Amino acid sequence: MGCVSAVPPPRNDADAPDAPQAPDGRGGRRSVAVALLLGALGASVVLLASGRVWARGTAAVGGGSLPLTADGRAVTGLPAALAIVGLAALVAVFAVRGRSRLLVSGLLALSGLGAALAAVLAADDRQALDAQAARTTADTAAQVGALTHTAWPYVTAVGGVLILVAGLLALRFGSGWPAMGGRYERDGSPRPRKAAAVDPDRPEDLWKALDRGEDPTR
Repeated sequence: MGCVSAVPPPRNDADAPDAPQAPDGRGGRRSVAVALLLGALGASVVLLASGRVWARGTAAVGGGSLPLTADGRAVTGLPAALAIVGLAALVAVFAVRGRSRLLVSGLLALSGLGAALAAVLAADDRQALDAQAARTTADTAAQVGALTHTAWPYVTAVGGVLILVAGLLALRFGSGWPAMGGRYERDGSPRPRKAAAVDPDRPEDLWKALDRGEDPTR
């Protein structure tokens, strides 16, 4: 007659329905690369497009008209400023961990959203050219004529959306991303280095150990 054991058989946690799944290293690396690419590209697009002409018009001077232009930074400096904030947040995502990384990722997403909204809201702005017309004609009541707008505000908004997507990726997958200074532990202390093997029959190994501050006799 066989023996009956009261100890339950070992349970395979991998078969349990609620067992946590190991993070996919390849997917994590892919999300890091995509977030870095989108964030850097989006910030570059915003900064470049903000320096382009957003609006054109004319100001009546004497018996003629003077052409006027306004670039994105003259219309609104908010998208460019938020793009710089987004770049800083993109770098900071890899310098922090835990809840701090979550906060920085949220800042990255919000900077992209703010840049996109600011660009769209200022796409049909005329205040910058009206102010320029008033300065040109020395008439505070002067207004710009023949006002037209370019597509650069919407290009700026696309750059902001790219930064926003990078922030959303960081919020979703950032907890599994590596951090800068990987040689340090979570508590900030450096990881101990494994001492190189020293052959007592090789004088050069003894000298190298002494140069490293190690005791070759141990």
